[in-house]
Amino acid sequence: MQRLPPLSAVRVFEAAARYQNFTQAAAELGMTQAAVSYQIRLLEERLGVALFARIKGRVSLTDAGRRIAPLVASAFETLDDAFSGLVAEDQALLSISTAQTIATAWLAPRLGAFQVRHPDLAVRLSSDNALVDFSLGDVHAAIRVGRGDWPGLRCHFLFRLNFSPICSPAFAAEHRLERPEQLLDVPRLSPGDDWWRDWLAEEGVAPPALAPDAGLVLDNQLMEANAAFAGAGIAMMSPMFWRAELAAGRLVQPFARIHVTSRSHWLVYPESRRNQLKIAAFRDWLLAEAAAEKAHGPAEIFVAP
Repeated sequence: MQRLPPLSAVRVFEAAARYQNFTQAAAELGMTQAAVSYQIRLLEERLGVALFARIKGRVSLTDAGRRIAPLVASAFETLDDAFSGLVAEDQALLSISTAQTIATAWLAPRLGAFQVRHPDLAVRLSSDNALVDFSLGDVHAAIRVGRGDWPGLRCHFLFRLNFSPICSPAFAAEHRLERPEQLLDVPRLSPGDDWWRDWLAEEGVAPPALAPDAGLVLDNQLMEANAAFAGAGIAMMSPMFWRAELAAGRLVQPFARIHVTSRSHWLVYPESRRNQLKIAAFRDWLLAEAAAEKAHGPAEIFVAP
């Protein structure tokens, strides 16, 4: 396949042919008149044909130049339409990825308020616990749990990962839960999870040795909440995600202690997208939503590690 001339030189030709004036073409392209003349000469040498006639300091298209000028102009219009359409489509869509629990229990109920503020922006929320590959371009921003030290990403702290035992009122009443050590003798959901070990240790209770797959092991808090509603056991969950259920009495938190970890929820997006208006709008709104959670405490949840 024959190689095309350098696109930079072709772009210079398109502007020079439109004006039939190197100086005006140079002004549009932000170049010097000498640079335009040089690019045209390189293109003519590459093609082996004169594109401009130079007479007494003036330039005009040759027959060859007149023949290809409209074709080149049309090609650039097609390229412009292609990229403009792509940019417009990208600007009209905000794609967000989060882990399943925070997507359903915390973010999704709030997104309507963001959509009302930005009615021209389509918002797509996907819940997936897998890490996002931003290089694919399918996701613009994500909420992930970690330490906020991902290379190439702009990271904004939202709140610390936190948890406490939560169950149904009937379960708490049946087992008369009053002391942390009682939890070792009742059905616990995902009892081998590190969250149980950390919370019990903070209460001074040594958890028994368990096989990794002991008990009913569930994949996320959504599943655990459903099992807790059904009275299948007590789960280690983040109270802030279940505030409505706790306030309504559908779930109860038998013990006041909330274990706060060094890992946190972060809003993340590529550094290259940091100046995009849709990203900035979502960032500002989300940080305000996270700040509003401070009224419900405890305070240490909202102190960046």
